[in-house]
Amino acid sequence: MKLQRLMSLTRKALQEYEMIEDGDKICVGVSGGKDSLALLKSLHGIKRFYPKKYELCAISVDLGFGIQNFDKITDYCNEMEIPLYIVKTEIGDIVFKDRKEKSPCSLCAKMRKGALNEKAKELGCNKIAYAHHKDDIIETLMLSLIFESRIHTFSPVTYLDRMQLTLIRPLMYVNERDVIGFANKYELPVAKNPCPADGYTKRQYVKELLSKMNHDNPGCKDRMFTAILSGNISGFHL
Repeated sequence: MKLQRLMSLTRKALQEYEMIEDGDKICVGVSGGKDSLALLKSLHGIKRFYPKKYELCAISVDLGFGIQNFDKITDYCNEMEIPLYIVKTEIGDIVFKDRKEKSPCSLCAKMRKGALNEKAKELGCNKIAYAHHKDDIIETLMLSLIFESRIHTFSPVTYLDRMQLTLIRPLMYVNERDVIGFANKYELPVAKNPCPADGYTKRQYVKELLSKMNHDNPGCKDRMFTAILSGNISGFHL
């Protein structure tokens, strides 16, 4: 995928769901993964000509594993003149050593989001851009159906009353395979996920299940996404 195409799909989400208003200060949670790096690149490119003016910054949460290297992310942000803030935490020790969680993803995600939200508020941001793409939205729906007995996935725009922050998901129309292609084409400085549970999660199980379903029934995932858009799920519309 070329940058122009990525920006076009990002802009579609921004406009259709009115994700950005004049004067917004938006932070992007940058993990070092392909998705967040692609989102940062896209929002940076759109910023030059988008009719509504906004500020952009990046926040990375150091999970405390001692093996995360932020040098390449720092260089990446410096090239685009986007300020990067690194939040040091002990999330890794709390989840895996102190709590010894057998299913660590939920607690880890909650703590990461908490650290990100607090830093965003400290910096005066009113919005946080998450790098969830189309596949993430479909996978979350499947996770909810299989493990929670409900029809649910996260919304394109979510307002957090307690924090007075708005979460936006500008990559909602982008397929994961296209993000992978974009990351390879533009040689994004993707860092390996430091989490010991990476690849052994319920989400990975659902990802593989959906891949097989789409292989056996071509177009299955696209039809599921269309169903989400038109299925009266909170926050979505066609």
